[in-house]
Amino acid sequence: MLQTVIMENSYQDSINLMLLSNKLSDMQGVNKVSIMMGTPANKTIFKGTGLYTPELEKAGPNDICIVIDSDSSEDASPNSQGNNIVDAVMAEVKEFLANLATKKSGTSIRVTRSWTSSMKALPDANLALISIPGVYAAEEAKKALDRGLNPFIFSDNVALEDEVNLKKYASEKGLIVMGPDCGTGILDGVPLAFANVVRKGNIGIVAASGTGLQEVSTIVHRSGYGVSHAIGTGGRDLSAEVGGITAIAGLKALAADDETKVIVLVSKPPAKVVRDKVVEVLRAIPKPVVAIFMGEKGGVPMQNITFASTLEQAGLMAVKALETLSPACELPKVNLEKVKASKGRHRIFGLYAGGTLAAEAAFILTEGFAGEESHNHIDGVYLELDGHRVIDFGDDKYTQGRPHPMIDSRYRVETLQELAENKDVSIIIFDLVLGYGGSMDMAGEMAKGIEHARAIASKDGREQIYIASMCGTDEDPQGYDDQKNKLLAAGVLIEDTNAQAVNRALTLFYQLTGDKQDITASEKVLDLLKNGPKVVNAGLSSFTDAIKKHGGTVVQFNWAPVAGGDARLAEILSKLV
Repeated sequence: MLQTVIMENSYQDSINLMLLSNKLSDMQGVNKVSIMMGTPANKTIFKGTGLYTPELEKAGPNDICIVIDSDSSEDASPNSQGNNIVDAVMAEVKEFLANLATKKSGTSIRVTRSWTSSMKALPDANLALISIPGVYAAEEAKKALDRGLNPFIFSDNVALEDEVNLKKYASEKGLIVMGPDCGTGILDGVPLAFANVVRKGNIGIVAASGTGLQEVSTIVHRSGYGVSHAIGTGGRDLSAEVGGITAIAGLKALAADDETKVIVLVSKPPAKVVRDKVVEVLRAIPKPVVAIFMGEKGGVPMQNITFASTLEQAGLMAVKALETLSPACELPKVNLEKVKASKGRHRIFGLYAGGTLAAEAAFILTEGFAGEESHNHIDGVYLELDGHRVIDFGDDKYTQGRPHPMIDSRYRVETLQELAENKDVSIIIFDLVLGYGGSMDMAGEMAKGIEHARAIASKDGREQIYIASMCGTDEDPQGYDDQKNKLLAAGVLIEDTNAQAVNRALTLFYQLTGDKQDITASEKVLDLLKNGPKVVNAGLSSFTDAIKKHGGTVVQFNWAPVAGGDARLAEILSKLV
């Protein structure tokens, strides 16, 4: 038998009511109970679950609707006397609501009842955490944007059209919308919504996946490292309709954030056109990036981007990237603007002693330029693509009557000096292979050649970039650190592996050629990261506890539907305002 009680003008958060419904369902004599606000959408849910009664027609969006399914044959009227099941349920409801009120009154967090009073209570607020019913969330997020706040929309069931409009509007104002259906985030060490407690560190995350963000951030934490910021976007952000607006804004902010050294992008399966757009942004970021597009196998690294197949891989790759981040390459000893000013085509040349390393370099460059790989390798040329070249100086053509380049670097040094006069060559990659049988001072020989080449180029007002990969160990007779230091002293950028060196070259190439991707971050979003979240929490009050505990500032906005949820009256009031 269905029995209904309507509590008029008693707005409560939907999550609290769901928790209450679950608790009451275990009561003796109750088959099922559902407690929701009297919105049109919730009335449809009542019908779908077989718990609809005629009394619900009278309920408004600001009324709590309680429908009890029991075996009782007693009078179902809520005004009847002696209805033991209804009385028992209502006693529990009142106790639950009273406990909520007591908890709210016992907290030191300031409570407000409007946007105006919220902003007076927290004048420097920069974030609105919105966890109210989805039918109202877009309107309240718009109000937050109008007040200069970045909305974090935990609410779900927000129309796709509303999401697009909100994110476009935020972009125009230099703000960012996280969500809707954004389950988690971490800003400057402050957890938001369903966030884990993760130590602060240097790995930044942008995620169109709530549990994906949580999985990666906790893997980073358990590996002994930490997270600078973790920006949730909402699961639809990389859809064709939304276009990755929040993901791109978040990536730009992390690219400009001093505390973030490595960036991770996590995405549910994206629209291809949006994926390509986001990858172009990733390529323009001068930091290591790990990207996982769920459903895709990890691919060949692209410049600064490493692709992961699983969330575990993504977290561990980010940790590895942070561990191997080379200070020498973070601070290049080159004037990039001076190199960019050279009137040439900014081509990459690879001068290799190792044939397989030359082949790997050619493959990575071909992928980076989206060209077609050459399999001819005539005269040791592994790549000849639009002016870019990779040469294996260990090929038979170059070793006839000459020592192998691992023994004698003379031919490579001569080529360095020839390239110094070539206005089209801006980046030169070479390998340094240590070990028995090789030159005992390959680095010294190459360093002298580079110094001479720099002098030649400087006469013409130009500068070139030199990048080397080191193949060797600290046990090799040449001395790994000694050889490395000689190259560093000559202004060479050092990478531990050939792949890292080639991808570094690609990254610098796109910076030199004026990559069309503008990765300038919004100052308002950067302020949110730098100074931490100062939160107006509109909705679930339990979210305030974690914010306050971890150093955030928060006021609790006890939101309720305008005009008691009467849509027509609310619209009129909005126009009057």
